[in-house]
Amino acid sequence: MALLPAGCGSEAAPQQPQGEWVAAGASAAPSSAAPSAAPSSPAPATVVVGNPKGRASVPAEAKAVDTSRPTRVIGDGTPASCTSKAVVAAVAAGGVITFDCGPDPLTITMAATAKVKNANGPKIVLDGGGKITLSGGGKRRILYMNTCDKAQGWTTSHCQDQDHPQLTVQNLTFADGNSTGETTEGGGGGAIFVRGGRLKVVNSRFIRNRCDSTGPDLGGAAIRVLSQSKGLPVYIVNSTFGGGKGLGGRCSNGGALSSIGVSWVVLNSVLTHNSAIGSGANPARAGKPGGGSGGAIYTDGNLFTVRIAGSIVTDNHAEEGGGAVFFVSNDRTGTMTIESSTLQRNPSDGFETQGLPGIFFLGARNPTVKSSTLRR
Repeated sequence: MALLPAGCGSEAAPQQPQGEWVAAGASAAPSSAAPSAAPSSPAPATVVVGNPKGRASVPAEAKAVDTSRPTRVIGDGTPASCTSKAVVAAVAAGGVITFDCGPDPLTITMAATAKVKNANGPKIVLDGGGKITLSGGGKRRILYMNTCDKAQGWTTSHCQDQDHPQLTVQNLTFADGNSTGETTEGGGGGAIFVRGGRLKVVNSRFIRNRCDSTGPDLGGAAIRVLSQSKGLPVYIVNSTFGGGKGLGGRCSNGGALSSIGVSWVVLNSVLTHNSAIGSGANPARAGKPGGGSGGAIYTDGNLFTVRIAGSIVTDNHAEEGGGAVFFVSNDRTGTMTIESSTLQRNPSDGFETQGLPGIFFLGARNPTVKSSTLRR
C-alpha cells in the first residue's frame, strides 16, 4: 500500500519518567477513582495533558463519558488492590470501569495484555481518574480489542464492520507499552491495538511506547486502528503523545498513531517527540526492510479523512516521509483538514510534499489549512 522515494537518518530517543498530570480543556467526567503508590524516583512537575490553548469544538460524542456510576471498580481503596490481574479481569468483563487505589498516583505494571471480550459491551469505558498509569513495562502491549479475533468471540457475521464494542479510554496514562514481535493483524499498537467497533481517547497521555522498528506498513507506537464501524472516525481529544524529549513513541511507522482505511479527528491535543524509525518506505525499496514514515501520524488505505484541530504537532521525526503526518489515499479519495493548529520542526529525512513542511500527502486534493502554522 503506499509509497516510493528514499531517505535515511537516525534519531536517538532518551528516556525519562512521567509525572502526575492534570487534564486540560474539557473537564473530566466524575469517577470513583484515585490511585496510589509513590514512585521510586522523585516526583516530577505536574504535566498538563492536551493543548490548554486549543479551542476546537468537541462534539458530544467525543467528550468524556460520565463514570460517576461505574459498572465495576478496580481496587478497594489501597494501592495493593490495584493489580494487573484486576485490570485484565475488569476489561474482559466490560462495562464502565473506574479505579479506587488510594489518594496518590499509581502505576500498574501489566503482567498480561488486557483484552476486550467482544460480547461484553456494547460499551467499555476505562477511566483512570487522572491518577492511574498503565505500564507495559517495556515488554508488552497494554490494551487490545479485535472484533475479528475468534479468541475474543465473534458476535456478528460481519466482524470487520460492527458498531460494538465501543471502547473509550479516558483520564489515563499509557506508558512503556511494547508490541514488538506481535503478528496478529500485522502488528503495531504498542499501547493500544483496535480492530472493529469504535475507539475514543479523551484526556489521556501516551509516553515511551514502542512497536516493531521495521516493516513497510505496520505502525502506531501508541495506537494502531483498523476497521472502524461505518467508517466513523477515531476521536483523540485533549490528549498528549510524547510531550517532551525522550517521552515520545518509536515505531517503524507512526510514532504516535497509525491506521489503514481509518478516519481520525484529533482535537486540542499534543503530539511531540515521536519517531518513525523504519527504513525503506512502503513498499520497501530493494534491500530495505521498509517503514520510516509518519513521525507522529501514519495513515494509509482508500477512503478516509484526517482532521487536526486546536492541536500542536512539533518535534517529530521520520526517517523517510512525513515527519509529522504521512497520508496516502491509494484511490485518491481521502481528504485532510488542519485547523487552528501548529505543525513545525517535523523533519522528513527522505521526502515530503512541496509546500507542506513535515507532511507527505496523496489524496483527493491538497489539504485544507485554516488559521494554522506549518513550518520547518
